[in-house]
Amino acid sequence: MGSTQFGNFQDFCRDSTLPICNILTDNNQPPGINYVTANAGCVLRGINLSNNRNLANLGSILIAAIAIIVTLFLLWRADRKAAAVGRREMQLFLLCYVVIEICEIFTVGGFPLDSNVRKGFTAVHIATITAGTWILLMNALVGYQFLDDGTPLSIALIGGTSLALFIGTGYVALDTAFNWTGYWQDDSYGPLHRNIALYVLYQLAPLVFIFLYFVLESVLVLRVLGERTPMKYLGAAALLFAIGQIFQYVISVHLCNAADGKINGALFETLFTLLSVVAIFVFWSSITEDDWPIQ
Repeated sequence: MGSTQFGNFQDFCRDSTLPICNILTDNNQPPGINYVTANAGCVLRGINLSNNRNLANLGSILIAAIAIIVTLFLLWRADRKAAAVGRREMQLFLLCYVVIEICEIFTVGGFPLDSNVRKGFTAVHIATITAGTWILLMNALVGYQFLDDGTPLSIALIGGTSLALFIGTGYVALDTAFNWTGYWQDDSYGPLHRNIALYVLYQLAPLVFIFLYFVLESVLVLRVLGERTPMKYLGAAALLFAIGQIFQYVISVHLCNAADGKINGALFETLFTLLSVVAIFVFWSSITEDDWPIQ
């Protein structure tokens, strides 16, 4: 494989609860988390059920359910802000987040499922993360009013491009999971669980989209709108998201070891991501009350 770690998921799946780990393994592995057996970290076992089954991550399941309810409330709130710029585009992002949280119950949450059903949820989960973060980036561009927001053209452009990302990422994930063509399987099932396409689409692209969103929104608020107060909401969203990622990628395995496999950082990642989404909504609401004061 060479010395580069680019495209390798071995360490991520060993120490974290990522949905992609559900499809970078063979069907003989138990459901849950931590499918990499070489140099295995802490295996998240959660709660024992009947017939030798486990509910791996009850905390993530409960927080994901709360996230769905909260997001539905935000969708309702957005619908009442008829004069807000980018209302429909924000609702598209929130809808994607609802789908992500539904999938998270069955992927990260480790809800007992047939292996193939779990892989299907995983593919949708991964594809929606990519499409959803792209829609978030498009929400930042909406603020610059290159196109009138909420128009059929605006919705079609955002919806069409995000759908293309969803289909492309979902196909790669499904082909990896079910080995339709065999194109991805050899590397994905190898010792390093290497899948460069999903590494780019699922790991790198969403981070780039999120980074650009925060940059574009910061420029919009500080340079175009000439405001400073909304930056505290945007900064809070960035901080909360970063804390969630730290729990997922850094703290998770240590929590798992300390709790003897009962919990890990995944439930905190779910919680802080929810708080970040709420902060993004509050930020959007604070700068879109009526009209953009663009000069």
